[in-house]
Amino acid sequence: MRRVVFNQKGGVGKSSITCNLAAISAARGNRTLVVDLDPQGNSTHYLLGKPASALRDTVADLLEQTVAFTVFNRRPDEFVHASPFDNLFVLPSSPELDFLERKLEAKHKIYKLREALKKLGENFDEIYIDTAPALNFYTRSALIAAERCLIPFDCDDFSRQALYSLLNEIRDLQEDHNENLAVEGIIANQFQARASLPRQLVLELIEEGLPVLPVRLSSSVKMKESHQAGQPLIHFAPKHTLTQQYVDLFRHLQGETVQLAPLV
Repeated sequence: MRRVVFNQKGGVGKSSITCNLAAISAARGNRTLVVDLDPQGNSTHYLLGKPASALRDTVADLLEQTVAFTVFNRRPDEFVHASPFDNLFVLPSSPELDFLERKLEAKHKIYKLREALKKLGENFDEIYIDTAPALNFYTRSALIAAERCLIPFDCDDFSRQALYSLLNEIRDLQEDHNENLAVEGIIANQFQARASLPRQLVLELIEEGLPVLPVRLSSSVKMKESHQAGQPLIHFAPKHTLTQQYVDLFRHLQGETVQLAPLV
């Protein structure tokens, strides 16, 4: 399964959601790959413990092969790095993505990521794609390459207005480039259960028929601590409430039955 985590609004937790769901997948025995398409490289740093600028053999190097003259292209799996965690691997980001974007777009290489990930899918059970907070060449490539899309939602009215625009963009891309892409769900992130506004916004989205997932991720400093430690929550704080919410979210996405508190 190829999942993309995307929202063109920044600060909604895309990298945290990508890495923590992937880490849970790996901890459950699935060979799991994280593809970091954000030039900032937050997922890369989180899982590999090194900034993207310090790494060689990155997703930028993989994509650059498609616009450079080379007699033999290297296989996609030659750009994959093992993380310190069993079954968890990373196709790391690079600051070079910013400079490469125009070349790729000019030569119409929008489908090359999908080709690479299909090949990598022969060796991995789950692929999670992290994206930049922008609807650019790379995020479109990711949406074309993916089978499922998860949309983090920060519970405020600005995020709600941006969500409608985002869903329209995805609908257009489905029609023109990837009819197999499904919006798997909207994730209410940094959710404050005791505050009335987040509950009201989520209830209104549900009433509108939008695919809001039943698991909500609470706000916790534990996430920032796990970033600093370079350990996803399942390893850093396995018994923490937020960790259990992530486990419930993963289980729900796998079609398992999860008992949840009602949204009131």
